[in-house]
Amino acid sequence: MKNLFLLISIIIHATLISQDFNREKMDKLFSLIESKQKGMGSISIFEKGEEMYQNSFGYASIEENIKAINKTKYRIGSISKTFTAAIIMSLIENGKLSLTAPLADFFPEIKNSSNITIAHLLKHRSGIFNFTSSEDYPSWMEQSISKEELVKRIVANGSSFEPNEKFEYSNSNYVLLSFIAEKIENKEYEEIIKETICKPCSLVNTYYGSDIIVKNNEAKSYTNTSDWKLATETDMSVPVGAGAIVSNPTELNQFLNCLFDYKIVSEQAVNSMIKIEDGYGMGIFQAPFYDKKAYGHNGGIDGFQSNAFYFPEEKVSVAYTSNGVVMPMNDILIGALSIYFGKEYALPEFNPPLDLKPEELDTYLGIYSSPDFPLKITISKEKNKLIGQATGQSSFPLEAYEPSKFKFDQAGLKMEFKPDDNKMILRQGGGEFELKKE
Repeated sequence: MKNLFLLISIIIHATLISQDFNREKMDKLFSLIESKQKGMGSISIFEKGEEMYQNSFGYASIEENIKAINKTKYRIGSISKTFTAAIIMSLIENGKLSLTAPLADFFPEIKNSSNITIAHLLKHRSGIFNFTSSEDYPSWMEQSISKEELVKRIVANGSSFEPNEKFEYSNSNYVLLSFIAEKIENKEYEEIIKETICKPCSLVNTYYGSDIIVKNNEAKSYTNTSDWKLATETDMSVPVGAGAIVSNPTELNQFLNCLFDYKIVSEQAVNSMIKIEDGYGMGIFQAPFYDKKAYGHNGGIDGFQSNAFYFPEEKVSVAYTSNGVVMPMNDILIGALSIYFGKEYALPEFNPPLDLKPEELDTYLGIYSSPDFPLKITISKEKNKLIGQATGQSSFPLEAYEPSKFKFDQAGLKMEFKPDDNKMILRQGGGEFELKKE
């Protein structure tokens, strides 16, 4: 009888916690996103180690008509860096490495390697050029590459600044950290993840990725201009510990709870990871939400985008993985967290764009530039749709939401044209720039 009473108490307690937010409103948010084709993916919210909410929407594979479910797995991109940072901290705690060890101990051929430390790599303060920003990267990112060839490419790209001069995000740092871990452990990165992360955290659907296999509950990724189109598929030999892990939101939350419960590394090590300098710790960002503070990482690779963050004070974590983005992920997470924490939030309306005639777009066409903005923006049109393209970047569709005002939601970008003055006002991420037509 005592055991039965205990079981009933646990069930009641779990029910009370899970009903402490507007579940119907949360469901409606993701139903709207799906029905209006504003995104596809999965979300999970944990509190005190328990999953309080999970939702999957859209398709894992449009071509094969396979809907996303709670077991669907996604490429998580740069969230992999948090895994890699935890692996490196574990090596340090086990006396196999130190934060002050020079990169020259492992890769002396890299410029400034004698002055670059493990800590500099973890904090993106090495100065090593980000190889995914090289002009030729799109031409080889979908091809298998050997570790030796990848290191050669990193060496060839050189440095952007002197070690510890400043913070600058670089995937090269975490690829090198992956290879350092492999050299120390004499094991493949895939095996190190299993032993250091997956085993202590009981993760069974998290692993080093390879070619996408839909039958293995792995999602393909898509881009959307007017309809969903299959995205590129980066070969996983390229990003390694900077972005090659596959997982799902439930297990990302398990990982975060495991990390912040000090089951992977000690409290001292986690505190070092979350010590923020120039906006970044060691494999971890800090993100605010009203008066709350969360730690975690975001990720993007091909058409995948992801976020996974933990609120230590509230013991709440949220993970969201997407294989098709239209509504900005940040906006979706603000909505989900607002609903969960009981903040005021109005569901998005998704009003249809203005229907403009092709000839109405002609006044906006041209090349726009400014000495205060690093790129030129070319505005062209395809039938009755305005198209933008920044220097060296992919083109993107612009949706009219008011006369002379256009937006590209995936990038949180808005453009206001002033044809009489030959000007365009670009707004993104809180910044505002005035560009003139050339």
